[in-house]
Amino acid sequence: MVKPIVNLDGVTFDDVEEDGLYTSRRARFSDAIGARNLGYNLTVLPPAKAQCPFHSHHGEEEMFLILEGEGELRFGDQRHPIRRHDVIACPPGGADVAHQIINTGTETMRYLAVSTRVPVDACEYPDSGKISIVAGNGSATRLWKMFRAETTVDYYDREKK
Repeated sequence: MVKPIVNLDGVTFDDVEEDGLYTSRRARFSDAIGARNLGYNLTVLPPAKAQCPFHSHHGEEEMFLILEGEGELRFGDQRHPIRRHDVIACPPGGADVAHQIINTGTETMRYLAVSTRVPVDACEYPDSGKISIVAGNGSATRLWKMFRAETTVDYYDREKK
């Protein structure tokens, strides 16, 4: 039986990004504690960095709890200062709820992320005009595709006639 507890001081960072602005370390531990409907991760974000591009989910809802540091939340067309103990809600939807956390402080930022685990999610990236489709979660991800939004085809494109 899986132990339903993890201490954040002992998690393993299994998702490390080092790509210019997008530099972070994430410890994803949902499966390790037996989570079924929620995804959990601890993110460590150096100063002047973001974990991911500005985006919105159409199926998944996210919540972030800032544990250490300060920064900025881009949310829709607004920007909000964020700091230790702030709780952030990112509901599903379009560009009006697109979001991104940026460490604008001088110290490392740490935050806990919690999200619903949906079988299929579509994600929009308003800054770059991309769309992603994901089916499955964590180690059970079966499909992950990224497209440019302007690459649209007719419903019957490439179908036998």
